[in-house]
Amino acid sequence: MRLVVCIDRDDDLGRKAGVVGPVVGRADVLDAAVRLGTVDPEDSDTNAIFAAVSLLDELRGAGEECEVCILTGSPKVGVLSDRRVADQFDHVLDRVRATSSYLVSDGAEDEFLFPILASRVRVDGVRRVFVRQNASIESTYYTLVRALKDPKLRAKTVLPFALVLLILGLAAAGGVLLWGVIGLAVVLGVYLIFWTFDIDEAIIDSVRSASTDVRQGSVAFGFGLFAIALVGVGFLSGYNAYYASTAPPLDRILLFLDSGLIWWVLGALVWESGRAIRRMFSRGRFPRSFLVATTSIVGIGCVSFGIVYLVRYLEGISRPSQLPLIVGLIVAGFGLVIGAGVLQQHFRSASRPPAVGDATGSS
Repeated sequence: MRLVVCIDRDDDLGRKAGVVGPVVGRADVLDAAVRLGTVDPEDSDTNAIFAAVSLLDELRGAGEECEVCILTGSPKVGVLSDRRVADQFDHVLDRVRATSSYLVSDGAEDEFLFPILASRVRVDGVRRVFVRQNASIESTYYTLVRALKDPKLRAKTVLPFALVLLILGLAAAGGVLLWGVIGLAVVLGVYLIFWTFDIDEAIIDSVRSASTDVRQGSVAFGFGLFAIALVGVGFLSGYNAYYASTAPPLDRILLFLDSGLIWWVLGALVWESGRAIRRMFSRGRFPRSFLVATTSIVGIGCVSFGIVYLVRYLEGISRPSQLPLIVGLIVAGFGLVIGAGVLQQHFRSASRPPAVGDATGSS
């Protein structure tokens, strides 16, 4: 079976039309396109969805067995949106045993996710949809005004400029312009970190997930609270070790990391255990990704401990007899991290449906 895939990387369907991805099936996909087109007739995703349906009809008319789906990401385009698209594509492949796919795109942004499709099934081609329009009615002013109405563009351009004016204006009014500049640097730094790593989207998703877990009585909420408590204990333990020592600053920082690392690793393991148990209850089987995650967490913990002890050794703080332990921790940690990657590839290959040519050749 061939799967016609349309990707809405910035989740215009969810943000504008309230459609939650993934959307599978011709009727549901058409309904999603109509809802999005009704809310925002100028959105190019509407044309891409109709083009996907048109391609589906074309393939079915040629006698092929195929299905169509829409994958949605996140308004904060980046790692989080791509992870959502990948998870939704895995969910669709569980429902539709496709052996090949065809990507329908309205621009280069969606085509950045081509590797996600290609890593799971064969991609037979890409159809890019262009919207034809009369150039004489479009001016530079109209284009700029329409662009600034896009929430994504406003968040990237208007919001930082507004923060600069607001903070400097308040500081100048209070006669503390220097502190205003310092505060502006801090605020913009935090904003850029949140924007770069999609931390705000992750926080929003975590709050939504926690709210759902509470309403459904999920065990993951309790595990999550316990994991957060362990992380807090790690910071408290490191804080106490830092201020209880009279050693040089670098040694005190290493003591802080040494005291907190074990608690942070335990917190990560508890967090993953809660997620695994929740998936086991919802899907009826224990997720294989739990083994990959825990192996990776333990490996990263070993490497982190090894690096801390190595720095202490190079600074002459640790005894030379600890060198074998340092080397063992780093080697074991890298081995576990590499092993986690090998396990991930093995599980992904085992869950991938066989290609039609392989099945025919084996018979």
